[in-house]
Amino acid sequence: MKEISIGLLGCGTVGTGVAKILIENKELIRSRVGAVLKLKYAADIDIKRDRGIRFDEGVLTDDAEKVLDDPEIDIIVEMIGGVGIAKDFILKAIRNGKHVVSANKALLAAYGNTLVKAAAEKRVDFAYEASVGGCMPIIKTLRESLAGNRIISMIGILNGTCNYILSKITDEGMSFEAALTQAQACGFAEADPTLDVEGFDTAHKLAILNALAYGMEINLKDIYIEGISEITHMDIELAGQFGYRIKLLAIGKNRGDRVEARVHPTMIPFDNLLSNVNANLNAVMVSGDAAGDMLLYGYGAGMMPTASAVVSDIVDIARNLLSGTTGRIPALAWQPEAIRKIPVMPVDEIFTYYYIRFSAEDRPGVLSKISGILGENEISIKSVHQKGRKIGGLVPIVMLTHRAKEANVKKALAEIAVLDIVGNKPVLIRIEDEDE
Repeated sequence: MKEISIGLLGCGTVGTGVAKILIENKELIRSRVGAVLKLKYAADIDIKRDRGIRFDEGVLTDDAEKVLDDPEIDIIVEMIGGVGIAKDFILKAIRNGKHVVSANKALLAAYGNTLVKAAAEKRVDFAYEASVGGCMPIIKTLRESLAGNRIISMIGILNGTCNYILSKITDEGMSFEAALTQAQACGFAEADPTLDVEGFDTAHKLAILNALAYGMEINLKDIYIEGISEITHMDIELAGQFGYRIKLLAIGKNRGDRVEARVHPTMIPFDNLLSNVNANLNAVMVSGDAAGDMLLYGYGAGMMPTASAVVSDIVDIARNLLSGTTGRIPALAWQPEAIRKIPVMPVDEIFTYYYIRFSAEDRPGVLSKISGILGENEISIKSVHQKGRKIGGLVPIVMLTHRAKEANVKKALAEIAVLDIVGNKPVLIRIEDEDE
C-alpha cells in the first residue's frame, strides 16, 4: 500500500493534536484514504516535553531544515504560528515541491496572496481549513459546496474568547475583567488577549473568507475593526430589554462592485440563530443566491477541534496525490485569473440600524436638543428610552434608530458629545436586524 510521508513543523498544542490523530487513528485514516499517512518527523524547539503521545523512534526532531529538505516528505504541516519564520518555512517547502497545510490565519491574512501564488506557480497544493472556525468546514463549504452560488453575505462569530466573555457578562452578570480572567483560566484567552478582544483575530479570518466568497485578493488592511473591551454590562442589559444580544460579529456583504467588511460588537435579535451561540463556540451564517441561508456551528479553537480540520486538509491532499492531481480546487476557490482587487466599502458609507446611549442631564429640553441634532443629520429615531436611575448625576437616555448612514451618525454624535447637557462619550452599537 502506498505511503505518504508528513513533516510536522511545530508540536505545540494544535501540532500535538495533529500528531495524536495521525498516530492513534492511523488505521481509520488508512481505510478511508487507501494509503498510509506516515508522520515521519515532528519538529519543535522542545523535544523533551511529554506530550502524552508515543512517537516512533526518531520522529521528534529540533531540526526543521532537515524536515523541509527531506525528499521523502510529501506534505509539510505548519503549526508554528506567527508571520515570521512560519512564512519562510512555508515558502521553502513550496520551493522544494512539497504540499503545505497550515492553520495560520494571521500569516494568511498578511501574506496569503503571496503564498497562494507561490504554490500555484510550483503546482503544489496549499490548504488552510483550520485557519478559520476550527472544526467548522467553512472554507471547504465556500470552496466546494457553494461553488455554484453567488455569495450574498457572511455573518459570523469567529472568536471563541470574545464570545465566552460576552456570554459570561450576559448570562452571569460578570464584569468584563472577571470574564476575561475566567477565560484565561480556562485556556480560552491568551495572557495578552489584545488580538482577540480588540477584534484583530476575527478580522484575520474575515479577510480570508471574503477572498473565498467574493473572488477578491485577501485584504486585511481595509476591514473596519472594533473590539469588545468597551462594552458594558449596562449596554448588554439594555440590549436584552429590547430583545437583542450583543455579539462580536464578522460581517461580509456583497455590494456589487464593492464588499462590505467589518468587525465590531453588534446587537442581533433573540430569534437570530447566532444570538444563541454561546460560550467559546463559533458559528457562521452564509447566504447564497441558490442555497439560501445556512449555518455552520462548532468549536473554533482548541487542540482537537483544530487538529481535526488540519487532518482533513492532509487527507484531501493525500487523495490528490493518489489520483495524480494537484490544484484540482484553487486555493482561494477562484481561478487565479478571475481574482480581482475588489474595494472594501469604507465603514462611513454603510447603512444600518443603531443603538445609541447618552448620559445627559435630567431637565427639560435635553431630549429635544439631542433629537434635533440627529434629525439635522438625517437620522430617524425609532424609539427613545429614558432610564430613571442616575449615574454621576446624569440619566441614561437610549435611542434606537431606523436605518441610517454611518457617517451621519458619527457626525451627529460628535456634535452632541460637546454639549454641556451631555456627560461622557455617547455609546454606539450597530444593530443587524433583517426584520426591521
